[in-house]
Amino acid sequence: MEHSKDFEKKIERKMEHYVKKVVKIIAMVIFGIAVFLLANYVLMWLWNWLMPDLFGLSTITYWQALGIFVIAKLLFGFGGGGSGKNSGKSRHKKKFKATHRCSTMRRDFEEWKHYEQFWKEEGEEAYKNYVERIKNDNHDTE
Repeated sequence: MEHSKDFEKKIERKMEHYVKKVVKIIAMVIFGIAVFLLANYVLMWLWNWLMPDLFGLSTITYWQALGIFVIAKLLFGFGGGGSGKNSGKSRHKKKFKATHRCSTMRRDFEEWKHYEQFWKEEGEEAYKNYVERIKNDNHDTE
């Protein structure tokens, strides 16, 4: 007798667990539909508030807003890219250490610390000579 009561309680707990899961799933589906319909209403409201004044477009109905919403989702994606650990994009990216990535740029930048001094001493005169040479070359070819 005691074994059958334990078995009944175990089955009852399992059924409660499954019923709770089903109720949660149904609630989430209803919540998702409500959010979708609300987002569609917000889209319609924003369109009718902004577009006629800004661009001279006509106002739209709820169903037209739904069509715009669906087209926008099809064209621009449904989101969900995410930046989580299991994101597909992050798996394919190569990861470099900052020292490897920037070493050539740092090395090149080290040479630029002398630029200002060079310009003061030789640069302006060298630039003027370069411009004169270009002008003379252009007159020869024309």
